[in-house]
Amino acid sequence: MGFVVALDYKNPYLYPFEEFQRWKQHPAIREILEGGKRVSYGARAINEGGWQSVPKLAFPGGALIGCTAGFVNVPRIKGSHTAMKSGMLAADSIAAAIASGREHDEVGEYQATLNDSWIAKELKLVRNAGPIVGKFGADLYGSTIAAMDMWARTIGINLPFTMKHHTDAEETGKKSGYRPINYPKPDGVISFDRLSSVFLSNTNHEEDQPCHLVLADPEVPIKVNLEYYDAPEQRYCPAGVYEIVGREEGSPRLQINAQNCVHCKTCDIKDPTQNITWVAPEGGGGPNYPNM
Repeated sequence: MGFVVALDYKNPYLYPFEEFQRWKQHPAIREILEGGKRVSYGARAINEGGWQSVPKLAFPGGALIGCTAGFVNVPRIKGSHTAMKSGMLAADSIAAAIASGREHDEVGEYQATLNDSWIAKELKLVRNAGPIVGKFGADLYGSTIAAMDMWARTIGINLPFTMKHHTDAEETGKKSGYRPINYPKPDGVISFDRLSSVFLSNTNHEEDQPCHLVLADPEVPIKVNLEYYDAPEQRYCPAGVYEIVGREEGSPRLQINAQNCVHCKTCDIKDPTQNITWVAPEGGGGPNYPNM
């Protein structure tokens, strides 16, 4: 089971992990889970920008395919079909390049063939769904407008506009406009704490290496994030990587528990000051999901 939280939420006190735990306590969900056993845990950010967010796909020595490039059909909550097809198109282009004796260049044909494929057609039909919901809300009003846009394009009515996106980071509101959320304590049966869940992700990193979560300015977490947003990195991270310590003593500082990281990259996306950059750790470390 999974729980998706759109990262353009405004309340800096919102806690995606705790929202998941609270959702599981709903009678209709709890009924399904009772008697079961928690076997694994993981998290990742879904790049759901749609067609207008697909980057340049080929570069010397490689190509972007599948969810890496953002081929998720958000209204259908599905991306495996586009992921597989994009891999097939990339493989065809690479095989043709090798057969013709090419080397040390990029397979630009992959981009062209994908733009002419049903992947592009499918994603173009739903390209405004996400931005419309983001602008008008996920209630009946926003959902109705999004449905009308998709319906019109599906029957061949060409609406001559493509809506733009906003960054999730800039949507984060300051703490002065919101109240902290009081989440219920985990019961250890249906809902659980974050650190015991991270343990089940089997994440591991070699400790003798530079921190792979890089701060552009080490003073920003306290002077800006804590001061104006109450350090939302403590909450949006699903693995407890970011922790404010020394607050009671009057000398707060940000502690980064990089060993806990499950490589979801939410911090790189949601940090309101865009002060955090996720880089690849050494040694291929990270989560191991044998049951997911």
